Amino acid sequence: MKNRLLERFLRYVAVDTRSDPASESCPSTPGQAHFLRMLAGELRELGAEDVTMDGFGYVTATLPTTKGCENDAVVAFLAHVDTSPDEPGADVRPQVIENYDGGDIRLGELTMRAADYPELALCKGHTLVTTDGRTLLGADDKAGVAVIVTAAEELLRNPSRRHGAVRVAFTPDEEIGRGVDRFDVAAFGADYGYTVDGGAEGELEYENFNAAVARIVVTGRNMHPGTAKGRMINALLVAHEFVAMLPPDERPETTEGREGFFHLTELRGDVGRAELEYILRDHCAERFEARKELLAQIAGRINERYGPQTVALTVKDQYLNMRPVVEKRPEVIARAQRAMRQAGVTPVIKPIRGGTDGARLSHMGLPCPNIFTGGANFHSRYEYCSLDTMARAVGTVLNIASETSDYQSIVGFPTEAR
Repeated sequence: MKNRLLERFLRYVAVDTRSDPASESCPSTPGQAHFLRMLAGELRELGAEDVTMDGFGYVTATLPTTKGCENDAVVAFLAHVDTSPDEPGADVRPQVIENYDGGDIRLGELTMRAADYPELALCKGHTLVTTDGRTLLGADDKAGVAVIVTAAEELLRNPSRRHGAVRVAFTPDEEIGRGVDRFDVAAFGADYGYTVDGGAEGELEYENFNAAVARIVVTGRNMHPGTAKGRMINALLVAHEFVAMLPPDERPETTEGREGFFHLTELRGDVGRAELEYILRDHCAERFEARKELLAQIAGRINERYGPQTVALTVKDQYLNMRPVVEKRPEVIARAQRAMRQAGVTPVIKPIRGGTDGARLSHMGLPCPNIFTGGANFHSRYEYCSLDTMARAVGTVLNIASETSDYQSIVGFPTEAR
């Protein structure tokens, strides 16, 4: 099974599926559409039923129930096919390192130093797949895609493994925040699901950031600097004031765990006009709203000083914390925990410092926590994936799909502060 998993993963990462935030199409890039057609064809060849690719690129399929399991819950597994536009994604040339020794890894002209990435120590003895330093790898989330398709192959070709109906979905454009914009949850027909889009072995995530994006437009007053006294409003300096009025210890580089942040992602402009873009993140709904309110207060103060049209602020919510939805269905988490333990994996429950399609799907009516793939250093040229961990993710998916118990032993939710 490992050989098939590796072959499949290497074949998948060879396709350039970077998403494009500037595109208005869905999928946003031709490479995604090509890859999604590939997956639909592969699922048909494996014997999946109801394989469809709709006009927006969503590929869905059914692994039919085995005899005696007709009344089981319909469980789904989902992954996104696009890769981040932050780094080059064409002509990916992966390296396969067998029996990794725990040391530094050469990536072409780059070196991934074990001292800088201590989590590499957990992969000693594993087979690793890395980049060659020129591109990202695409394990986010082609590792998840490969895990799901390999598990589907196992279920379809081994009818002795009893399971209820299983639904599979592959989606585009998750990396640019549009992954499930047009996904029809009701038509999909699952009771609950799991995104296979996590990182380290054992990760089981059902708590994520509440997220919003804020755009600040500063309109200045430009004129000749020789006659500017008392009249010029330098939009760049006003933008600097705006940034300085936010708490300096609430940034991504200064926070961890459940600590939220303001993250300045873009700053551009000139004396006459400047634009800033922030992403806001917080696990706590109340603190999340307080962050949005603070931006509004700062904009108000600046407008009081320079004039009412100086700063224009718009804030748009992106996704919400899935925990309030998922915790109403404790069997969903319990099933994943048991499946991991049966695969020899210790569940590691922790909040996501980010978001997944599962967060949005949960609020759309499909409770959908996230499970591990074995990938790491996503969105970078230092990205890698452990084949051994991927194989255990396949085992976890198979165990989730195959469980037909009535959930007599519910594992409780952690009670740490949110």
